[in-house]
Amino acid sequence: MPVASMTVPPMAAASTTIRKSSIAPEKKYKCQFCNRAFSRSEHRSRHERSHTKERPFKCMKCRSTFVRRDLLLRHDRTVHAKDGGIPLHSDIKRRAGPKTSSLSGPSKSAISIDASALEQIEASSDGMVDLETAAMLMTDLHHKATAAMRSAGVGPYENRPGMAFSQNGTPLMEPSVTYPSGAISLPQVPWEFMPQSVTEPKSHSITSNASGSQESHASFTSASSMLHPNQLPPIQKSAATYNGLVPALQHMINSLPPSGTATPSAQSPIQSRSGDPSLKAPQVMNDDDRNTILDNIRNNDSERAIPESFRLPGIASLNRYLSTYFTLFHHHLPFLHPASFQPTQVSAPLLLAVLSIGALYAFDQDQAYVLHIGSKVLVNQFLQNKENFSSRKCPLWTMQSSLLNMIFASWSGDPKGLEWACSIKSLLANMVAGNRYELKLRTEAREGASPTRAEWVEDEGCRRTYYAVYIFFGLLTLTYNHTPAISFNEFEDLALPSTEAMWNLNVVDEATWAEDLRSSQAASFMEAHDNLFQGESLRYSAFATRVMINALFLEVWYHKRSPEALQDVVTEYKLRLALETWEKSLDLCEPEAVSVPLSAPHKGHPLIFNAMAMFRNARARLEVDLKSIQEALRYHDSYEVAGAMSSARDKVKRSSEMIKVIQECFNCIETAALQGIRWVARTSATNWSVEHPLCGLDLMVILSLWLYRLEHDEEPATEEEMTMYNKIRALFDDDSLSGSDNKLSSTVARLWGSMLDEVVVWGITKLMGDSFRLHAQALVGYEDDIEASDVSTPSMISQGAEEVDDSVY
Repeated sequence: MPVASMTVPPMAAASTTIRKSSIAPEKKYKCQFCNRAFSRSEHRSRHERSHTKERPFKCMKCRSTFVRRDLLLRHDRTVHAKDGGIPLHSDIKRRAGPKTSSLSGPSKSAISIDASALEQIEASSDGMVDLETAAMLMTDLHHKATAAMRSAGVGPYENRPGMAFSQNGTPLMEPSVTYPSGAISLPQVPWEFMPQSVTEPKSHSITSNASGSQESHASFTSASSMLHPNQLPPIQKSAATYNGLVPALQHMINSLPPSGTATPSAQSPIQSRSGDPSLKAPQVMNDDDRNTILDNIRNNDSERAIPESFRLPGIASLNRYLSTYFTLFHHHLPFLHPASFQPTQVSAPLLLAVLSIGALYAFDQDQAYVLHIGSKVLVNQFLQNKENFSSRKCPLWTMQSSLLNMIFASWSGDPKGLEWACSIKSLLANMVAGNRYELKLRTEAREGASPTRAEWVEDEGCRRTYYAVYIFFGLLTLTYNHTPAISFNEFEDLALPSTEAMWNLNVVDEATWAEDLRSSQAASFMEAHDNLFQGESLRYSAFATRVMINALFLEVWYHKRSPEALQDVVTEYKLRLALETWEKSLDLCEPEAVSVPLSAPHKGHPLIFNAMAMFRNARARLEVDLKSIQEALRYHDSYEVAGAMSSARDKVKRSSEMIKVIQECFNCIETAALQGIRWVARTSATNWSVEHPLCGLDLMVILSLWLYRLEHDEEPATEEEMTMYNKIRALFDDDSLSGSDNKLSSTVARLWGSMLDEVVVWGITKLMGDSFRLHAQALVGYEDDIEASDVSTPSMISQGAEEVDDSVY
């Protein structure tokens, strides 16, 4: 073809260019995290969620969250099709509705509770609403209040200055701080992923309004909301303008009857004078206190190593975190002394560690990680800069801070967090040994004289911290098959922890104190240990009960980990005797009259409830060893964990001895079933200890595999086995067993998994929930090819914070 015929006229070329530009619009919307560009802003926003892990579309019916609205609609159509509720509308229908003027302000345009959800609740409950549903609606209101504040330019935590200043006006954190060599590694998650108010400093000074009063919008998480689990906090009057929907919710909440959970018992003189920690959570009173805390942090951060993005929350947030820690977490491991815990006087690393766990229980996950990193950095600086380091001279707060940071990291759901915790485990054990030796010398120096109240509180705080570390190390062994870092020989003549009433005692005078002390002498660890193996019950406190079952569990672990040639029948008999004696001793346990505002099926102190969970696990491990599952858990891969669960099928035998183990498994799941699976799923994360899902994992794997064998083995079931099978079957209704996985074995695994990860405080429970879901699928013989992550992501993360998959270690 002639070349001239291929020449395009200038006007034609111009028109071609115009047509091409109209067909392929300019990609002017660039991702702020990578180099990709998009032609439409919504496409960029959807892509950026792959970096930030944001899941903004929330299901009001089951608390799942999704990246895109179409996934939410698909979830509503498929999962909730049989619920009978009002279906969600598509985007087209949603856009056809009335639009709110942009001038109406955030309080009316952004804050509302889904009207369809309210209509569904009112229709199904005849005007009444249960606590679970009201809590869900309150959480939704809290999320939307946060979203409204963001749209108005207010940060997610408070309307406070971006840069924290101390009293003298100098900035607390210097810009462009680098992490010192050899220090604890900085989190790998880029700090610019944090919410805007956390990453963008503003040149303002602290004022009382900035730090306190402007946080009053978060009434759901105020300190008063932590006084009782069955009493929701009142909604502020200003909230009544939110589209007219909140008054209806307020009416339903007000109809809820209050109920108490205090342990009923006759009060002794000590118990009647004991303080009530549920009502006395330490508080930050004003801006002066907050500035004092800032100065304490600054003084401890001599190397300016805390990340530049660190911001101390305002007064309301600080008090909320303190309340959640001392109300929801402290009772499960009460080694801190609430009466003497003054936020302005305690060590800054310990305060930040307490606040980080409090933030987890307040579902402020991003802020929890920031506070956690700050505490780790400060503890590390202290240990590195301490000349002539000696474990004997380490202050108590270093052990307490390290313990809380290790708890945070080990159950965070991040394998790197577990690696870090294991790397300093021996250091913490060494500090406990050295400090215990100093306590022994200090006690001997008194030459038999009774300690004063202040001396006793110091000594008891040391003992409780040692035992708390011992319990935590036991849980690491239980969960990850880690060799214990502290053996029971470390304690020997150390007295067991006192009662909670004695620990929280209001002392009138020294004469009264001396009388109280004489009447509450605790047995030593070794004395209690020997009595258990001799079949003799002993009376001790709830905390001591938890310590002793930890010791027995570790004895069982050592026995099962020893070579088979050394696993003699006599030792196993003694272990069974000790466990039976421990169970009988519960009747002699000191009654705890201190009111604990937690919702749990056990009437006594939560420590007893937690101890029973470990007792059931220890009984089961005498028969079945699931070492492979525990080792798979170390690396936090749900597919590997589920594979290990399915591979353990041959370890679960059918015998009369196994029936006794299945009875313990039944007791475990019956506790949840009698309370209501959905109720437990939504309340246990904050009211029960993390020990329950950790201890329950072995039991539910054993139970599901035993049921599977009963359903598929050619050997017919015995009468005893059928009786147990029917007992378990009676716990579930027909709806739970309907569908493709109508086998009881897969139903148990599926329901247990859904219960673990519906509301997530500790990330490890999300891993366990996913693993059980995959295990349930394997039991029915197929793998679900639908994205599991789009179905059951935890969503009760307040302040709009979402789950972050990137490591912070």
